[in-house]
Amino acid sequence: MSDWYKKMSFYQIWIRSFADGNGDGIGDLWGVYDKLDYIRDLGVDGIWFSPIYPSPNADFGYDISDYKNIHPDYGDLEQFQKVLDRAHELGLKVIMDLVINHTSDEHPWFQESRKGRDNPYSDYYIWRDKPNNWDSLFEGNAWEYDSLRGQYYLHIFAKKQPDLNMDNPAVRSEVESILRFWLDMGVDGFREDVINFISKKEGFPNGLPFLPAVNGLPYYKDGPHIYEYNRQFRKVCEQYDCFQIGEGPMTTLQSALKYLSGPQKCLDMMFSFDHMMADCFYTEYMHRPFSLTKFKKAISKWQYGLSGKAWNSLYLENHDHPRIISRYGSEVFWRESGTMLATAYLFLQGTPFIYQGQEIGMTNIRLGRIEHYADVSSRTNFNRYHLKDSMAKRLHRIHVSSRDSARTPMQWDDSPHAGFTVPEATPWFYVNRNYKRINVKMQQGDEKSILNYYKKCLQMRKNSRTLLIGDYIEHLPNDKFVFTYERVWQDIHYLIICSFTRAMVPFRLPDKFEGRHGQLVLSNAGHSHGKEKIRSVGFLKPYEARVYRFRF
Repeated sequence: MSDWYKKMSFYQIWIRSFADGNGDGIGDLWGVYDKLDYIRDLGVDGIWFSPIYPSPNADFGYDISDYKNIHPDYGDLEQFQKVLDRAHELGLKVIMDLVINHTSDEHPWFQESRKGRDNPYSDYYIWRDKPNNWDSLFEGNAWEYDSLRGQYYLHIFAKKQPDLNMDNPAVRSEVESILRFWLDMGVDGFREDVINFISKKEGFPNGLPFLPAVNGLPYYKDGPHIYEYNRQFRKVCEQYDCFQIGEGPMTTLQSALKYLSGPQKCLDMMFSFDHMMADCFYTEYMHRPFSLTKFKKAISKWQYGLSGKAWNSLYLENHDHPRIISRYGSEVFWRESGTMLATAYLFLQGTPFIYQGQEIGMTNIRLGRIEHYADVSSRTNFNRYHLKDSMAKRLHRIHVSSRDSARTPMQWDDSPHAGFTVPEATPWFYVNRNYKRINVKMQQGDEKSILNYYKKCLQMRKNSRTLLIGDYIEHLPNDKFVFTYERVWQDIHYLIICSFTRAMVPFRLPDKFEGRHGQLVLSNAGHSHGKEKIRSVGFLKPYEARVYRFRF
């Protein structure tokens, strides 16, 4: 299998909110087709589609009712093939979301399974007469009683997302068939949802009482057959030039290495979450002020830990996280923090992923009532935690944590509905009110825009072997305001300096660079670029970012 993914960057499309091509208020494949040139011009090399399969949308596509078709809201297989072919013509790879820990309860497999214990689908899911005490991550207890079958089924996520029984060989054969279906169509790989949850511990022991919401985690994460089952699926992918990246909630570096290297290798990359907990616990819980030192520690742990052994995935936003400027940056210093955050992660070692709207600095939405939010986890958290707090305080927690902030319609221009759909249509979800000043059209013609800054960063990566494969070295790890790191390959060194504060802060170069001739090759603060003898940086402006190039 080749490692073409190491030189790439990907653009994630959450299709329902990307672009509406048929005027019904819902994003679709016709809209994607029309925007492929935009994606290519951004400078990325591939597209990751969040689920576009038929689904009742209890979890907006992550509850699949048919793995081998397209949701009618988004188009059909013929239109998908057109998008796939056109993307390939433009030099873009396409990867699909693979969701095999669970299905929708409206999937035909589940509808057959619930009829009784004597049909071919009876053991496709996990049924028990008496449930254990596990909590689900989305909706209360992890077991739901089904009156037709007269048993409880397991759902680690929402009630409408019953977990598949991967211990059943027939289920694993179904997964192999799904992989072949899309690979034969021409897709280039898969992002594999909660892939470290698909094997559960035999006997289903009770969970740990001191771990609310995740008390069963030790018994369904990295389960007893996890590598065996994923290796089985890997063998299918090895028959194609296929790329696999897994989502690994609660994954540790040591655990990830087992998936990514050695005899049990079954993935090319893993999405980890450590760096996204610098202001929370898994986005939804325990909100706290952003800690740069915690962020840096997480980044460096994975950069050093995978170096020479496996390959990092790089991201700051996706469909499961609020907007990063609203979290780690500043909406007051919007452009400054948006461009700084791009600098901070796009030059790390690994493959970057950019989520739709991130490249123009989209921010969190504020909705006035919990009923206005569509996300099942947001509603559950609002009604489960901090019930003694005021309504305003509970709503504030949802504002800072809701996945819905990542799912507002893409802001293309300043026309009605931000150009996401035609003026006479009603978008499926609320458009952020700031679309008139934050949109693609306005930024395309502005050389200093966040959009054009992303393009510069991506172009720099492509043109530098050091930035693609060079070693990572962190400097000044205890600095509470500035993230400073180096990329080095042979005699070329890049020094990346990123201020994470709205204050002016003094900054001194790491000793090895003091007084050397270097070139300022990128700045978000208007500094002139050129080669000079650099004695010190002096003061950094709010959210300032600089990239220097040295030859040692």
